[in-house]
Amino acid sequence: MLNPNLEEIQLTKEEYERYSRHLILPEVGLEGQKRLKAASVLCIGSGGLGSPLLLYLAAAGIGRLGLVDFDVVDTSNLQRQVIHGTSWVGKPKIESARDRILEINPNCQVDLYETLLSSENALEILTPYDIVVDGTDNFPTRYLVNDACVLLDKPNVYGSIFRFEGQATVFNYEGGPNYRDLYPEPPPPGMVPSCAEGGVLGILPGIIGLIQATETVKIILGQGRTLSGRLLLYNALEMTFRELKLRPNPERPVIEKLIDYQQFCGVTQAKAEEEKRQKEMQEMTVQELKQLFDSGVKDYVLLDVRNPNEYEIAKLPGSVLIPLSDIENGKGVEKVKELLNGDRLIAHCKLGGRSAKALGILKDAGIEGINVKGGIDAWSKEIDPSIPEY
Repeated sequence: MLNPNLEEIQLTKEEYERYSRHLILPEVGLEGQKRLKAASVLCIGSGGLGSPLLLYLAAAGIGRLGLVDFDVVDTSNLQRQVIHGTSWVGKPKIESARDRILEINPNCQVDLYETLLSSENALEILTPYDIVVDGTDNFPTRYLVNDACVLLDKPNVYGSIFRFEGQATVFNYEGGPNYRDLYPEPPPPGMVPSCAEGGVLGILPGIIGLIQATETVKIILGQGRTLSGRLLLYNALEMTFRELKLRPNPERPVIEKLIDYQQFCGVTQAKAEEEKRQKEMQEMTVQELKQLFDSGVKDYVLLDVRNPNEYEIAKLPGSVLIPLSDIENGKGVEKVKELLNGDRLIAHCKLGGRSAKALGILKDAGIEGINVKGGIDAWSKEIDPSIPEY
């Protein structure tokens, strides 16, 4: 309800005091604060991006906030997901976020959707809200959120982050472009590493999330110039902001219904191929690797395909580092051949995915190997807790 009946909206005496710094701004004033109170915003995800934007939307006086998330708080989240605290580790994120929101602003109505957003439930969940804010970190959900917003004619405030860089814009607003104008086709699965694989500066989602919160408030107030038609690019290392123009593509396919986005993004096929590869690939558990260590047999090479900075954090005894990137570009293949000298090859990474990929490449080069299931993460959990988890 971006054009509410403001006569029906009243502020309490406590709210006049709470929002006093807004009320004295001519661009906000009493009318603007009533608009904020009447507004409803749905946030998809309460993680890195969702944390700061939820905190500030609640503080700004948004009357109704919806949260969609099905994850639990993990210790590794706390470096950037500032809405959650240590006492909430292992508990649902949306409950942690709700409690923090209500502590900041008890006047806010908080709706919880502890579920995976899907083609079956997206339209029903999005329908009651004026604005949707996308705080997700995967391509299938981004396309799903975009298409649902197009079908429902709702603004989609977008942000994404990776390592030291982030981007933000507003999709599907006042005839502006949508996500499919920026990315007509999804990248192949695995082409873009996740933050869990590539890392992210903890401060970065705070900056991008606050840009999303700012755009949301501007849309509600009807003030200023939004990022619709502009893609804002931020580089934290260089401390630079750049801007690219976005325009609707007149030849883009018409969105008529929600589809299978896992299939559209190639995730379903990639999972099937991965399962097939795993069936064909030899694997060993960390317990079996421990038995091999204890036996004293030295007829193997233990290959670590993680990045050098990960190797510095934690390493298995006797492992040799050849990063996956070196194996992919061919340089590492020759190194592996030199190392083996008739010995068998055992490979590992953090969780087992990258080492499986490396072994697939090496197999094409005529080198068979065994993958350590669960990688060094499983070793830390099941064999040696002194090895740091990251």
